Amino acid sequence: MRAKSVSLVLLAALVTGGAAGCAGNQGGQPQAGDTRFVPGDGKMQVFDAADRRPAPAVEGTTLDGGKASLAEHKGKVVVLNFWASWCGPCRAEAPVLKEVAAKTKGGVQFLGVDFKDRQADAVAFERTEQTGYPHIFDQPGKVALAFQGTVPPAAIPSTLIIDKQGRIAARALGAVKYTDLMTTVTKVRDE
Repeated sequence: MRAKSVSLVLLAALVTGGAAGCAGNQGGQPQAGDTRFVPGDGKMQVFDAADRRPAPAVEGTTLDGGKASLAEHKGKVVVLNFWASWCGPCRAEAPVLKEVAAKTKGGVQFLGVDFKDRQADAVAFERTEQTGYPHIFDQPGKVALAFQGTVPPAAIPSTLIIDKQGRIAARALGAVKYTDLMTTVTKVRDE
C-alpha cells in the first residue's frame, strides 16, 4: 500500500509540475515521447497598479550576437515573451506576437527570451518568422528563473507585459491570442 501512495504522490508532482506550455527536460530539448505539456488558456491576467511587482533585471546576448535588456527600454511598455523553437504553442503564437509588435511599434517594445533551446534551432526559427524584435538566448533558463513566482520556470510559452514604471502589469500562460494581447498592450501603453 505504501508503494502505491508514493506512486500517486510522484504522479501528482509530475502532473502539477508545469503550469502552461511546453516543459522540456534539463538538457533543453524534449526527449522522444516527452508529453509534459500542460495547456494554458493564453488569456491575459492584468494586475491592478497597486499590486504590480517590479520586474527583475533582464539582460543577455541576443540570437544575432548583440545585447538586449529591459533597462534599455525604461519608460516604455515592454512585452516579454518566453519561447523555444521546439514548442508547438510557441510556434503557433509567433505570428500573433509579430503582428502586435508591428502595430504597436514606437510605444511598445517586444523582447523574446529563447529558453532551453539549441541556438541553431532558435536562429533558424527566427529567420523563418522574422519577428522584427530582439530575442535573448537563455539556454540555461536564468532569465525565466528570475521571474519565479510570476511565471513558473518551465511554463512556455509565457508572455509578460511590463509597464512604463518597470512593473509586471499582465501575464499570459500559454499561447496568447491576438485580441487579448492587443487589448492589454494598448491598455497598459495608454495608462
